[in-house]
Amino acid sequence: MTIAGNGYQSGFGNEFATEAVAGTLPVGRNSPQRVAHGLYAEQVSGTAFTAPRHANHRSWLYRIRPAAMHGAFAPYLHSHFHNDFGHGPVTPDQLRWSPLPLPRAPVDFVDGLFTMAGNGSPGAQSGVGIHLYAANKSMQDRFFYDADGELLIVPQQGRLHIATELGVLDVEPNEIAVIPRGIRFRVELPDGEARGYMCENFGAILRLPDLGPIGSNGLANPRDFLTPNAAYEEAEGEFELIAKFQGHLWRAPINHSPLDVVGWHGNYAPYKYDLRHFNTIGSISFDHPDPSIFLVLHSPSDTPGTSNMDFVIFPPRWLVAQDTFRPPWFHRNIASEFMGLIHGVYDAKAEGFAPGGCSLHNSMTGHGPDAATFEKASAADLSGPDVIRDTMAFMFETRAVIRPTQQAIDATHRQRDYQACWAGLQKHFAST
Repeated sequence: MTIAGNGYQSGFGNEFATEAVAGTLPVGRNSPQRVAHGLYAEQVSGTAFTAPRHANHRSWLYRIRPAAMHGAFAPYLHSHFHNDFGHGPVTPDQLRWSPLPLPRAPVDFVDGLFTMAGNGSPGAQSGVGIHLYAANKSMQDRFFYDADGELLIVPQQGRLHIATELGVLDVEPNEIAVIPRGIRFRVELPDGEARGYMCENFGAILRLPDLGPIGSNGLANPRDFLTPNAAYEEAEGEFELIAKFQGHLWRAPINHSPLDVVGWHGNYAPYKYDLRHFNTIGSISFDHPDPSIFLVLHSPSDTPGTSNMDFVIFPPRWLVAQDTFRPPWFHRNIASEFMGLIHGVYDAKAEGFAPGGCSLHNSMTGHGPDAATFEKASAADLSGPDVIRDTMAFMFETRAVIRPTQQAIDATHRQRDYQACWAGLQKHFAST
């Protein structure tokens, strides 16, 4: 059961209007006495009704059946996907993991989620949950929604066909998808297997950063974000609706596909973005700028200049700074960093950081280039540029400590010798 995509509309946070059947959208009103084609009108709100206009997110949906129609929810046990980030001590060690192994038995997107770390909680509407996924089966006769947070999905291997209430997103590695809180969807795997990363944003809705002195262009440009046109599924049968609510999973029977929105208008909708369209900004004189210049999206916090969550990428680019150590420098941050690699080699790590793998460097934990990268960069010829090709790394950065889950600490794919990558750094000090 696959809904074919019906194209996209471009722009970030725009007011969109789309209908899969002509005449679906009412003119000059949102909730007429009778909706065209015998449909139901339903509003979905991602922010408070009274949020300022520039920050207000809602859409009107015109659907075959309202979202209220389903059976009673019962707990759905999923030991690997949760928001249990623990309450005890958090190690200050640098942590790194190899790629999450692909499953041997049939596993779909929801059952293939594995929680790595997080902070905050859905109840506090602050923080993040950070998860990996590995799946080899399309979701069949089941649908999912997350009432706890907005989902930022980063494929690393295999394409995803994400059929949502508001249309279809076809996403491949080097692209991302964002599913708003509460929107129902189903994930199919065109390539048979898929693996990647997912950040569950409990805080404010993701937005584009202000550009400040950069000006009006650069980084992720609004026109490159794509929101799907309406595409609906009219199907009846014995289906299952999986919900994530307050850190726990629930399941309910539903006798029809909830992906039955024939038309919609508003600005609360899923979207995708091709990371290869990111317009990288960098130094053309000296010194390596901080990672803020690689910011794609962020969830603002209640503290100006500080994010609940940042999504940063490290794409192909030229390094031309003179008399400068060109890779990322050694550093300790007040913020905490969870990093992943989509493909290629990350320029601060010569080996051990594989595509599909990830690392965690928490607040004030020292990290930076490994010994091999440091020695190579320190002796490099800077008369010409370094062209970094065929790579894409990213980072989920938060203002709060990212607490690894116990299952992540105990995981067989955790690299317990990670600190050895700095063991070869030599003492070069000479006082004369």
